Amino acid sequence: MPNRTARRGGAPDPLADALRTCRLSFGVVGLFSLFMNVLTLALPLYMLQVYDRVLGTNRIETLILLTAMAVMALLVLGLLDGLRAAVMARLGRWLSAHLAPVFLATSVQARLQGDEAGAQPLRDLGVLQNFVGGAGLTFLFDTPLVPLFVALVWLLHPDLGLLALGAAVLLFSLSLLNDLLTRKSLLEANVGQIRANLQAETIIRNAEVVRAMGMLPAMVDRWRRVHDGTLDATQRASQRSGAIIGFTKALRLIIQVAVLGTGALLVIRGELTSGSMIACSILIGRALAPVEQAMSAWKVFTAARIAYARLKMRLSILPRETGRTTLPAPTGGLTLDGVTFIPPGSRHPLLRQVSFAVEPGEVLAVIGPSAAGKSTLCRLLVGLLEPTSGQVRLDGAVLGHWNPDQLGRFVGYLPQDVELFAGTVRDNIARMSQGSDEEVVEAAQLAHAHDMVLRLADGYDTQIGDGGTKLSGGQRQRIGLARAVYGNPRVIVLDEPNANLDQTGEAALAGAVNELKQHGAAMVIVGHRPSTLTYADKILVLKDGKVEICGPRDAVLQRLRRASVTSTAPTTAPQAADASDAATAAASSNRGPAAIAVPPQE
Repeated sequence: MPNRTARRGGAPDPLADALRTCRLSFGVVGLFSLFMNVLTLALPLYMLQVYDRVLGTNRIETLILLTAMAVMALLVLGLLDGLRAAVMARLGRWLSAHLAPVFLATSVQARLQGDEAGAQPLRDLGVLQNFVGGAGLTFLFDTPLVPLFVALVWLLHPDLGLLALGAAVLLFSLSLLNDLLTRKSLLEANVGQIRANLQAETIIRNAEVVRAMGMLPAMVDRWRRVHDGTLDATQRASQRSGAIIGFTKALRLIIQVAVLGTGALLVIRGELTSGSMIACSILIGRALAPVEQAMSAWKVFTAARIAYARLKMRLSILPRETGRTTLPAPTGGLTLDGVTFIPPGSRHPLLRQVSFAVEPGEVLAVIGPSAAGKSTLCRLLVGLLEPTSGQVRLDGAVLGHWNPDQLGRFVGYLPQDVELFAGTVRDNIARMSQGSDEEVVEAAQLAHAHDMVLRLADGYDTQIGDGGTKLSGGQRQRIGLARAVYGNPRVIVLDEPNANLDQTGEAALAGAVNELKQHGAAMVIVGHRPSTLTYADKILVLKDGKVEICGPRDAVLQRLRRASVTSTAPTTAPQAADASDAATAAASSNRGPAAIAVPPQE
C-alpha cells in the first residue's frame, strides 16, 4: 500500500509525520473531551433530581448530598478543561518548534528557485499553531458527542428527542452553508493579504529608492489596490458569516423556547416531569453548543485549513533532500564539463556547454557583456543552482553529491548584492556561527579588512543593523569578502568584488587575492573593471551564455587586443569588441608587458 505521507520521489512528508506523532496527544485531548462532556451531565441530572426528588420529599440531606456531588463533578470538569487547554497549548508549541526549522529551510530552498513567498510558510505555520494550541480546535472534539446528548433527550421523551435531532441537523446545515458562502471570499482575502504583505515588505526594503525618487505615492497606491481588494473580500465573508451566525443564535434561542414550551405541554399532559423538562432544556443546549462554537471559530478554522493546504503544497513542489555521504575535505580542484543551464519554465538557456577547470592556487577571471550569464555561472559554481545538463565537480565529485552543509564550509561566495545580517561585524564575518575570535580576525586580515573594522565605532562588536544599513557599500563589500574567506575555504567565487570599492579597497582586494592564492584556494572572479584581470592566471570570456575565449591570461589578452585593433566597425567583429571591453582597458593601462605578464599556464 503506498505511503500517503510520501512526497514526490518517496521522501517523507514532515508535516504529515509531525501530525502522526501527535496522535497520542490528540487522543488524550479526545479522552479529556469525552470525560468533560460526561461531567456536564451533572447539571441536568442535578436539576432532574432536585425537581423530581428533593422538592417532592423535602429532604434537606438529599439536597446537600446532590449539591456536593454536582459541585465535585463541576470542579473536576474545570480541572479537565484546564488540562485540555494546557495539552493543546503544548501541542501547538511542539508543532511550531518541530516544523519551523523545516519550513525555514524550504523557504530558503524555494527562494533559490525564484519563489517570492518569503517567510509566508512560517506565517502559515503560526496560523496552524494558533488553531491547534487555542480554543479553535475544541469544537472538533465536542461535536462527535452531540448524538449522546440527543439520545439522552430521546430517552426522557421521544418528542423532545425528535425536536433535538431536528435542531441539530438544522444548525449543522447552517454551518455548512456558512462555509459554502464564505470559503471563496476568505480564500481571496487570504491570498490578497499575502500579496499586500509582500508588496509592503518590498516598499520598506527599498525605502531609500522609494523616498529619493518620489515613488512613495505610486507604490502606496499600488499596494492600496491590493489591500482594498483584501478588505472587500474580508468584508463580504464577514457580512455573510455574521448574518448566518446572527440567525443561528436567534434560532438556538427559539429552539430553547420550543423545548421549554413542548416540555411544559408534556408536563401538563402528565407525560413528563418538571425535572425532566429542565434537564431536557439543559441537554439540548449542551448538544447545540459545539455548533455555535463551530460557527464562531469557522473563520479561524478556514484560515488554518488554507494554511495547512499551502504548507502541504510547499512540501510537495520542492525536490526531496536526501542524506549524503560525508566526503573528505577538498583541495579545491574545480571543473565544469559541458554545463548548460535553462531556468525553470523557460526554453532559453542562460549558459550553453560551458567547460573549464580551475586548479588550487589559480585565479580565473570571468568577463563579458551584461546578461552574458556570469552571475548564473557563479551560482552554479557554489551549488545554488543545478545544471540542466553537464556537471560541476569539486575534486572530481559532482557538487550535488556533497552534503550542502558540509560543502558550505569549503566555499566562499561574495554575490553582487552583499547581504549582511542584523548582529555585529564579528557575527557576520563568522557566518553567524560561534567561531573563535582568532578565526574571525584572521579572516578579516586575510581580506585586508581588519584595519577598516577597527575604525568602526565598536570595532568587531559594532552592530550593523539588518542588511548592513549602518555601513557604506564599500564597507559591506569588504566585510562580505571577509565572510567569504572565513574558515579558509577551498573554492572562492567573487561576483563583482570591486563594484563598490575605492582605490584603497581595490588595493586591499588585490592583496587579499594574492594571499588567498598562496593559501591554495581556487578562485573565480567576475568583473568589469580592468583591475580584475591583473589578479588572473586565466581569463574566460562569456557572451550570450557561451564561452568565447578561455585560456592563460596573456594569450587571451593578446587575442582580444588583436581583435580590438583589427575591428574597423561594430559590425566587423562585434563579439570581440563586446568581450574585450575590460581586456582592452587593461591592456591600454598596462602598456609594459611587465605590468601584466605572468608565466604562460596551460
